[in-house]
Amino acid sequence: RGDDMPITNVSWENAMDFCRRLSEREHREGRLPEGFLYVLPSEAQWEYACRAGGTNDGDFVESAWFNLNSGGQCHPVGQKLPNAWGFYDMHGNVEEWCFDWFGDYPGSTTDIPDYFGPAEGTRHSIRGGAFAFPGPSCRSSYRSSEVPGNSHPNVGFRLALVKIR
Repeated sequence: RGDDMPITNVSWENAMDFCRRLSEREHREGRLPEGFLYVLPSEAQWEYACRAGGTNDGDFVESAWFNLNSGGQCHPVGQKLPNAWGFYDMHGNVEEWCFDWFGDYPGSTTDIPDYFGPAEGTRHSIRGGAFAFPGPSCRSSYRSSEVPGNSHPNVGFRLALVKIR
């Protein structure tokens, strides 16, 4: 749909396959050092990046596409203000798959970005809210989930670059 539009209608399985293929290609081309991989972020990593060292979500009108300002559609990335760390579209526009299985969550993870969810499950976590959601459903703490093989027009993904331990 355009170079500046977020990827949507992608399942968790497809997003993970993309991460694997990108990591392989970037290693092969010498652009990604050994010991690093592209992956989907954990829920804690996603929330940590979204909060950007803060404790509140800021002004959604200035930083997010949601039901009151989106016109009911997805928008090109980077049109709203970034968060304090320079990340765009963490709130609203499209929801984003996380690596974790959906389950109990310890709450705010601003101090524990290395937390990972359950080791197994039936649904994967999704964060960020979407263009058709009300503001409270775009908050950094809002969580939803979906079966890994399903895709939706309001769900996409964001990459994390991690060092393998």
